Amino acid sequence: MTPRRFIAPSAVLWLFLGLAYFLIPLLATLVLSFRSDQTAKCCTLANYSYILDDPEFWRTIKLSFIVAVETIVLTLALLVPTVYWVHLKVPRLRPLIGFLALVPFVIAPIILVVGLLDVYRGTPQWFYGEPYGFLVAAYVVLAFPYMFFSLDTGFRSIDVHTLTEAAQSLGAGWPTTLLRVILPNVRAAALAGSFLTLAIVMGEYTIASLSQFNVFSVYVQYINQNKAYPAASVTLLAFGITWAAMLALALVGRGRRTAPAAEGAR
Repeated sequence: MTPRRFIAPSAVLWLFLGLAYFLIPLLATLVLSFRSDQTAKCCTLANYSYILDDPEFWRTIKLSFIVAVETIVLTLALLVPTVYWVHLKVPRLRPLIGFLALVPFVIAPIILVVGLLDVYRGTPQWFYGEPYGFLVAAYVVLAFPYMFFSLDTGFRSIDVHTLTEAAQSLGAGWPTTLLRVILPNVRAAALAGSFLTLAIVMGEYTIASLSQFNVFSVYVQYINQNKAYPAASVTLLAFGITWAAMLALALVGRGRRTAPAAEGAR
């Protein structure tokens, strides 16, 4: 007979308070998004129509997603081999890299963007004057701590030495070992870092505005300054689209994880 699990009333209370903390602002924003300056009615979809019919909304959100994907790919390409090599060969460097990963938390984004604008001055126009170059380089720095600590946790949960020795004993080279043996075992950590990176890129405003790139966060701030009720609508749309993108990443990761098992069952 399975014993009944007892849930403490205090746990239920804290869970309710946590849900209220997150849901009440969203509900208040939802109610505000249904109001309009041009009508006294409580419920109208005019604000959502205004945002969805605005070509700048689709242009900026597409640009931000492209920048986010480039940032995720570049950050993973830089950190996965680095963290793997540190865990395998030079574990003494882990505290040093962990300390360096905290630097973006210490340096304010407004200071970071001024420094990067000065460092990259003189680079080709396709890099310095385009968001796909300069912004990606800046966001890789911002995503460094989130991606590093996620990957570091993932690598610490597996036996890197045993997996590497087993792969090399079967004739696998370093690229094959990293891509087909190590990376599938840290996929959950890589996805967690990718979620955080996506949220950072979609919501970052200081670096984008000071470098004069009109991305989605700048568009949202413009609406907030000039349109009261549509601002609530664009905030909820941004929230929903970001979570939908995270869910898509999770489904892609789950599909790739279950595919080899299904093939093996055949």
